Amino acid sequence: SAFGALPFLLSGAIPRVEDALFESISGFTTTGASILREVESLPRGILFWRSFTHWMGGMGVLVMMIAIMPSVKANTIHILKAESPGPTPGKLVPKVSQTAKILYLIYTLLTVAEVIFLLAGGMPLYDSLVHSFSTAGTGGFSNRNLSVAAYGSDYIEIVITLFMFLFGVNFTLYYTAFKGGLKSALHDEELRYYFLTVTAATALIALNIYGNVYASIGESVRHAAFQVSSLITTTGFATADFNLWPVLSQLILLLIMFIGASAGSTGGGIKVVRVVVLFKVIKRELTRVIHPRAVRTIKLNGRLVDEEVVSGVMAFFYFYILIFVAAVLTVSLEGEDIVTTVTSVIATLNNVGPGLSKVGPMGNFADVSVLSKAVLSLCMLIGRLEIYPIMLLMFPSFWKRGSI
Repeated sequence: SAFGALPFLLSGAIPRVEDALFESISGFTTTGASILREVESLPRGILFWRSFTHWMGGMGVLVMMIAIMPSVKANTIHILKAESPGPTPGKLVPKVSQTAKILYLIYTLLTVAEVIFLLAGGMPLYDSLVHSFSTAGTGGFSNRNLSVAAYGSDYIEIVITLFMFLFGVNFTLYYTAFKGGLKSALHDEELRYYFLTVTAATALIALNIYGNVYASIGESVRHAAFQVSSLITTTGFATADFNLWPVLSQLILLLIMFIGASAGSTGGGIKVVRVVVLFKVIKRELTRVIHPRAVRTIKLNGRLVDEEVVSGVMAFFYFYILIFVAAVLTVSLEGEDIVTTVTSVIATLNNVGPGLSKVGPMGNFADVSVLSKAVLSLCMLIGRLEIYPIMLLMFPSFWKRGSI
């Protein structure tokens, strides 16, 4: 991120160090939160680099290192665990380096496919590359001030909506579909819950904004689907100012920001599979109250989930809440309204980008203090690195020789 800030500083596009670093961290962590008030006047090379940081950060710089340096001596499965977030990472093939190459091939093919579809809709090649990089990394940087809304094209919005959804799917399922057929991939429990969440949120918001914000049901569904797909995958593109939407719609959008995309995708958030496990834990504990002697296990895709994994999910959730509360309290020292304060942390910790109020889709983080920018930058890093790597740095035993 420090290296990535240099083009902003050397070009003069972002003259202040803390702002350039914030923008770079936001890019590599695929958050999409920006301190820039206006982007269309910036050099095209800077805007290209800005979105390309999303593409590199999407699958992870470390996974890229594994893919091109198969002789790396690190314990690579732990690197994959950090870069493909979720409680149960796995290898597609015996060699981790080969797994990384397969993941990057899928990632690249999907990116190229989106570029082609956007070109077919009349979007210029440069714009198509910028928006495809941002979609693939689920980041949200655009070369237009109004983001995707600037094009005024239903086709472009539908294409980006679809690809945001696809990049929020666990990438291993694409390999599963290729090797074992589409039916085998569709049996994945997380994928079903992910699809159900997107569908339910889209339907509820469309009904809520129909008549209140938009005159036709078609327009309501289109805008609802785009924003739901954008925020649950933590991409952050915008076609509308949802600050102006009814409270119910805003609350649903905030909820799916927390949920996030699938494990093993380029999206952020808690992850759908963790939420599913948490609900299964709640159900098990309630069952124990009714039937104290009953032995209940938690299963995903018909397979038993190890208790160590369940404990890890619970610990992650507790750490998440602790970090969230600490960040909100620190940012609140700035004296902004509660909606701006809370949603700025939600947007950065979940790598979403836009929040509500002053940091909403038509706002930015330009007026945030240096302290708050530092806290929110740390939130972006913690959100992207899945909390545990950052927490481990605080333990002295981690730094002792031979402890790794």
